[in-house]
Amino acid sequence: MNATKAGRFQQTLSGHALWPPPLWLMRQAGRYLPEYRAVRAQAGSFLDLCFSPELACEVTLQPIRRFDFDAAILFSDILVIPHAMGRDVRFMAGEGPRLDPLQGDDDIDRLVVESAIDRLDAVYEAVAAIRSRLGAEKALIGFCGGPWTVATYMIAGRGKDEQIAAKHWAYASPQRLDRLIDRLCVVSIQHLIAQLKAGADTVQIFETWSGALDASAFERFVVRPTARIVKGVRETVPDAKIIGFPRGAGPMLPFYAEVTGVDAIGFDWGLDPQWVSSTIGLPVQGNLDPLRLVAGRAAIDEGLERLLPAMRGRPFVFNLGHGITPEARIEDVAYLVDCVRTS
Repeated sequence: MNATKAGRFQQTLSGHALWPPPLWLMRQAGRYLPEYRAVRAQAGSFLDLCFSPELACEVTLQPIRRFDFDAAILFSDILVIPHAMGRDVRFMAGEGPRLDPLQGDDDIDRLVVESAIDRLDAVYEAVAAIRSRLGAEKALIGFCGGPWTVATYMIAGRGKDEQIAAKHWAYASPQRLDRLIDRLCVVSIQHLIAQLKAGADTVQIFETWSGALDASAFERFVVRPTARIVKGVRETVPDAKIIGFPRGAGPMLPFYAEVTGVDAIGFDWGLDPQWVSSTIGLPVQGNLDPLRLVAGRAAIDEGLERLLPAMRGRPFVFNLGHGITPEARIEDVAYLVDCVRTS
């Protein structure tokens, strides 16, 4: 296809194979950028930054100015949803998010559902501000956390290896987890629709902890809720483009792609790109290990030599296999971008 730069990201999600591929990086607005650190210090707390439309707009646009990525992703967090549902959410310096853990059915019953997104107006103001300042050739990505992943933080009160507290609910009290995920689905649908209406071009569902579950629980708590969210969003925004990112899904990725109804699949660094290319019929996004950006240019080259040939000739968005780390060096990010664009 003879495509102009305008809309290359969206064209790829529609099934067009473009080369070089469009690219953006998960967590591209973050602590590896000095300009981000300056705004973060100005904002005070992390949530204050998320809920300041002007500051959230600024940090969203910073990596676009520096690297000319094909897409910007809204600066926010997956845990704004439990915050909107009435749970206390705190971000501790050097420790990550903290929540008061859900204790049981009474806590679930007290969650705010129907009016939850009224508390997120600042997020949608940020979306509108970003879209108004972002060039027409750039896409704006909104997002939410997958219900299972958000539930794991609400149950454990923090992120822990394999999210054991939530897995215990999944296996010992699945009906209780169903009730929590049902509420999260309702709010997630509303949240994504609001972002699309405010100006987002596409949305991504981050199911960061999907790899913690066995196949049966993966279907129940990841695949079915994602399919519900996709269906719910499209009932209001029929042409919505939706990317699913079930990190750690492994061999269950084709089932996720087939059943959920997403337009594109993000895949993590644990999967062989050639296998993904030959197995997944949808447009795909991924999957360079972000630690290659820390290890240096030889490591970057090695990763690209395996990834890019496997993806040539099919709809593909270049990205990392998870978020960029604070230790990444700006000059190596620029090197990566140049390598992809001249491939």
